[in-house]
Amino acid sequence: MGTALADDIQKANARLGVGVNFGNALDAPREGEWGVVLEEEFFDLAKEAGFESIRLPVRWTTHAQAEVPYTIDPDFFERVGWAVDQATRRGLNIIIDGHHQTEFNENPEGQLDRMEAIWRQVAGRYRDCGQNVYFELHNEPHGRLDSVAWNAAIPKLLAAVRETNPDRPIIIGPVDYNGISALETLELPAGDRHLIVTVHFYDPFHFTHQGAEWIEGSPEWIEGSPEWIGKEWEGTDEERAFITARLERAADWGRAKGRPIFLGEFGAYSKADEASRVRWTRYVAEEAARLKMSTAYWEFCAGYGLYDAEKETWRDDLKAAVLGNAKGSPPSK
Repeated sequence: MGTALADDIQKANARLGVGVNFGNALDAPREGEWGVVLEEEFFDLAKEAGFESIRLPVRWTTHAQAEVPYTIDPDFFERVGWAVDQATRRGLNIIIDGHHQTEFNENPEGQLDRMEAIWRQVAGRYRDCGQNVYFELHNEPHGRLDSVAWNAAIPKLLAAVRETNPDRPIIIGPVDYNGISALETLELPAGDRHLIVTVHFYDPFHFTHQGAEWIEGSPEWIEGSPEWIGKEWEGTDEERAFITARLERAADWGRAKGRPIFLGEFGAYSKADEASRVRWTRYVAEEAARLKMSTAYWEFCAGYGLYDAEKETWRDDLKAAVLGNAKGSPPSK
């Protein structure tokens, strides 16, 4: 039985294939505040391009009561449901991802009951959906939500979901912003084999985040973004080895623990040199595929976007790099 369960979740992870994040929309404080409003066409574009999955970041906490019973706003619930329907009716997988839930990062103990109530509502709403609907409990735990607090919260959040969804694939990642180096601190219930482990990858950070406006005023270890503008990624042996070592570390951990790995975010900000962005993205995508990770590029049409919503056109080289079908481009190694 254990082997069968392991096979099921490995297949569920493989089914995610190559995906894209529909970020900066439902994860904004209010949809549209960050420049993205989801459109039906976006789902058509993703499907036609060859993507297999949508990761849908959702900021539930902005749309749920602050006090018991923590009811989610019905109109927002309907909007999320619309997005889920748009994906599934096109044969796309969709990940409902709890995103930018800063209250939980800042006050894990005080917000845990609320998070359980939110996930109990979400799980109940989608209990009858097919296995192409995945749940991701909490994006990038960090701050006061350290490994001790996060490991204590995971069983309670899982229990809230499992009341109505005993075998739905659930995605969980480590602390430190789903950092690969934090995998060793992640503790998952041994008896729940319907779990996929996610990591995010933005290394080298001074390349992928050069010119990112939200870095200004951040902690000292990521200050100095303006000085990084112009940093290129040439695909040298040393640069490739740096990436390979980190992704292999995640893959090795997954094999040792019997947990499939989902690379839920990777991307380079648009202020980086475009040719370098394409080279870096293609190499990360290739290595993830080699290591049998499913992936979701960050993101569709904002600062990292594959699609230019104003010009209504794909950035073809970047899209091809993510999908692994870059025609006419030299091999990255």
